[in-house]
Amino acid sequence: MRRQLLTTTAGILLAFTGVAYAGMDEAKTFLDTEIGDLSSLSRAEQEKEMQWFIDAAKPFAGMDIKVVSETITTHEYESKTLAKAFTDITGIKITHDLIGEGDVVEKLQTQMQSGENIYDAFVNDSDLIGTHWRYQQVRNLTDWMANEGKDVTNPGLDLADFVGTKFTTAPDGKLYQLPDQQFANLYWFRYDWFNDEKNKADFKAKYGYDLGVPVNWSAYEDIAEFFTGREIDGKKVYGHMDYGKKDPSLGWRFTDAWLSMAGNGDKGLPNGLPVDEWGIKVNEKSQPVGSCVARGGDTNGPASVYAIQKYLDWLKAYAPPEAQGMTFSESGPVPAQGQIAQQMFWYTAFTADAVKKGLPVVNEDGTPKWRMAPSPHGVYWKDGMKLGYQDVGSWTLMKSTPDDRAKAAWLYAQFVTSKTVDVKKSHVGLTLIRESSIRHESFTKRAPELGGLIEFYRSPARVQWSPTGTNVPDYPKLAQLWWQAIGDASSGAKSAQEAMDSLCAEQEKVLQRLERAGVQGDIGPKLAEEHDLAYWNAEAVKAGNLAPQLKVENEKEKPVTINYDELVKSWQ
Repeated sequence: MRRQLLTTTAGILLAFTGVAYAGMDEAKTFLDTEIGDLSSLSRAEQEKEMQWFIDAAKPFAGMDIKVVSETITTHEYESKTLAKAFTDITGIKITHDLIGEGDVVEKLQTQMQSGENIYDAFVNDSDLIGTHWRYQQVRNLTDWMANEGKDVTNPGLDLADFVGTKFTTAPDGKLYQLPDQQFANLYWFRYDWFNDEKNKADFKAKYGYDLGVPVNWSAYEDIAEFFTGREIDGKKVYGHMDYGKKDPSLGWRFTDAWLSMAGNGDKGLPNGLPVDEWGIKVNEKSQPVGSCVARGGDTNGPASVYAIQKYLDWLKAYAPPEAQGMTFSESGPVPAQGQIAQQMFWYTAFTADAVKKGLPVVNEDGTPKWRMAPSPHGVYWKDGMKLGYQDVGSWTLMKSTPDDRAKAAWLYAQFVTSKTVDVKKSHVGLTLIRESSIRHESFTKRAPELGGLIEFYRSPARVQWSPTGTNVPDYPKLAQLWWQAIGDASSGAKSAQEAMDSLCAEQEKVLQRLERAGVQGDIGPKLAEEHDLAYWNAEAVKAGNLAPQLKVENEKEKPVTINYDELVKSWQ
């Protein structure tokens, strides 16, 4: 009876709000005009999935739901195209706001602290998984889908098809966020320059080994030196690109796994345990016990200091002079302008912008002159460690959102990540989240135009790329410390060691405050006693772990490169 009343009320609301009649006719129009063949489902399966959404949405028709995400191409497509389609098909009016990444976190924090329902769902980075698990202010989706949200959970959701759910699962084994978009940071290089016969001969004559994709930082450094100042097509080129302005975006540059590439932390996928790539150590109960080497952490250990020093050296010696004063967004387009030979740390989210016809880095036939490949690793890195970062923007339902509003928002979250929609959405934003989309024949055809993106996501190597893990107990508070510390090193105000000493001390102040407050209960921080590096290294070795490692006397190891085409063949 209650459901019938709700449906009747919803019908009256629809009449007064002017929302068009929703149903299968609208769904078929959407499938005809927007999806076509770009789906991993057959047309009959698509219509079946759309019918499920229509039926499940009936109790919520006429509601006005607000969701938010950062502004990237994928979310622009959702906001402008998919939100309207969802409204047309279900009668649930969706306002999908697009704001800056930092603003999303700020709104999320405000809702956590105030209990006020600002948004009915957030797409926020899975980097907050440790925060969400410990504060218990978001709905645990595993239990939600089995209980309160069962009637609005798509039987065709197919969680096993998502490639990023291990990043949004907490140590309790529960899923807290549903991936919506994901992209990696990879090595980017000028494939045409690396295959030029003169460049190859000159490099071999100077360094004694073949020019190719660098496997380690020693080779990356040699290649950076080789190309910097070299004249190609009448222009002076550079062997490296990065950015150095003291700005919040400088923090992402390092929390996004730069230290892990150097060999900071322990072995373990998706993140090192017990010490993660931020250098934060946890005990057997997943309680953070320290960040500094003095408590068994690795934020200021030899591997981390080496990582920062290499960043500083390369930025100064091999990047364009203006890079020192650039932010993330200012530096992003530079490689596509045609004067950069390689970049260690390039987000695949830039792919769409770097394959536009007419760019200096794109051939006349539309294929790129560049490729992306796995990132090289530093001298402290060992097999079994993560090697890079993936950004995984994920749907998150706050407990402060009323049940009916959370249910309606959950329907939208599943719609924009559904098998019906995902292949098309993936072609628009190139932020792949489903195995079925990655393997879709349309991406096999498009792969030559995307510079190695599809080859990477189809390769066994991709498991070594992961977001921030669960060791970080309060991402918003801790992440903001990084850009200030690294900025001091970048500006020359502090040495690499001094900057990392300062950073780990500031991180531990936050851990201490959380421990004293007790707000995270028995999974919150519990700081360890202090000892020296030799003590903690011996303890790690005894336990079969790595971090913190002792300083390697010769940090310039033997350089190793690999032929890109041979690498891709090995994946197949």
